[in-house]
Amino acid sequence: MATATADAKRRALGKGLESLLPARPAVVPQIAATAAVESNGKPLEIPLDQIERNPFQTRTRFDDSKLAELASSIAATGVVQPILVRPLDMPGRYQLIAGERRWLASRRVGKSTIPAIVRQVSDEQTLEITIVENLQRADLNPMEQARAYQRLSQQFHLTQEQMATRTGKERASVANFLRLLKLPETVQAKVETGELSFGHARALLSLDSAEVMASAAQKVLALSLSVRQTETYVQGLINPEAKQKKADKPEREVDPNVREAEDKLRRTLGLKVQIEDKKGKGRVIIEYSGLEDFDAILSALGGEE
Repeated sequence: MATATADAKRRALGKGLESLLPARPAVVPQIAATAAVESNGKPLEIPLDQIERNPFQTRTRFDDSKLAELASSIAATGVVQPILVRPLDMPGRYQLIAGERRWLASRRVGKSTIPAIVRQVSDEQTLEITIVENLQRADLNPMEQARAYQRLSQQFHLTQEQMATRTGKERASVANFLRLLKLPETVQAKVETGELSFGHARALLSLDSAEVMASAAQKVLALSLSVRQTETYVQGLINPEAKQKKADKPEREVDPNVREAEDKLRRTLGLKVQIEDKKGKGRVIIEYSGLEDFDAILSALGGEE
């Protein structure tokens, strides 16, 4: 059963856009050229200045160096993958749905046209396609991903399991990104700029108030703490008595393979994990701080939501 579920998610990855597009061509009688494209599925060469930006874009930052690399590639070989647009009410005008980086890079190198697939979709479909397309990419920062999942939840009423299926991600990963929205805005801004990593942010989320999270984040930045050091620091804030007891006794010796397994489980679940191993036998301790964390554990183990 677990293999079948995983296969289904892998199949979903990369075909999310197709799953969101209309199953049959829409009728657009007022725009004859678009109707023709809809019927044969072939891209048109559309002038760049006839295409407007996507008002539903969830991406807030474009890496200029990567955009320059893409522009160089397009200058040398052209646009290999057509962008996706929809017709506007004004004849000959289109709006981007997917492919904004290719559109920007083409403008940068002075291209006059770009290959584009034209589809007739609603505002709601455009928003959902844009969000899913962005989430399937690997270069969104953690806060952009968190807000994109939030929009899917609030505007389309998708459950975490449904969002995971649409984007090809693990259910626990979706839950972990949504939890980032519980961070105070000052800390979210640090995650967005990359000053704090996703791992740092997850460690800070274990704290019980926005004020304590913000204060701890300042110390993490001031001392340039690693993710592991941040986790230790946060645990010390949560349980200072345990920290003192730990300081009084020697640190437990952990086999490197066991340590690696602990780290892998911690990254997957976004929760504190400890493995007590005695010559191949032992137990795995997973700590959770709320029902969302508990649901994430059940989901990861193949249980029902």
